[in-house]
Amino acid sequence: MSEHKNELPQERRAELLGVLKARFEKNMDRHKGLEWAEVQLKLEDNPEKLRSLNEMERTGGEPDVVGRDKQTGEYIFYDCSAESPDGRRNVCYDRAALESRKEHKPANSAIDMAADMGIELLTEAQYRELQQKGKFDLKTSSWVKTPANIRKLGGALFCDRRYDTVFVYHNGADSYYGARGFRGSLSV
Repeated sequence: MSEHKNELPQERRAELLGVLKARFEKNMDRHKGLEWAEVQLKLEDNPEKLRSLNEMERTGGEPDVVGRDKQTGEYIFYDCSAESPDGRRNVCYDRAALESRKEHKPANSAIDMAADMGIELLTEAQYRELQQKGKFDLKTSSWVKTPANIRKLGGALFCDRRYDTVFVYHNGADSYYGARGFRGSLSV
């Protein structure tokens, strides 16, 4: 019997749930008032979301619950790795930026990778919210969802934390660096 292509094999599901549970319990300050058993039930009912979380984990994102949407009841996961996920660095912002490069093209773009993983790039507001839960990107930076008017002019935004302050910067969307990746969000 073959499994649906978006579902993880049972053994990997169990392993991933164990990793997520351990991280959840170790970082209770990120999700005060939430219970793992309820999160796990939602995950088990949404195998395609487990696949996305597996991709977040596989690429170094260390996803964890950061809250619950009061209107939808969905649990919200962000990449909580100390630095921008190492499996998602050296990427430009989006497909148009990738295609505009004449030489030295990166292998992929942040927007395309996120779409393939079934996640969204953090917005600037979400990035700032994440930084309230810890200190992230002290040595790296992360692309964030860029407003259309900035992107239309060729730019893209990224953020980091330096001097105990969160900074937002701009760069050409076609730029890429070994210390810049992206962080994602997933609602379950």
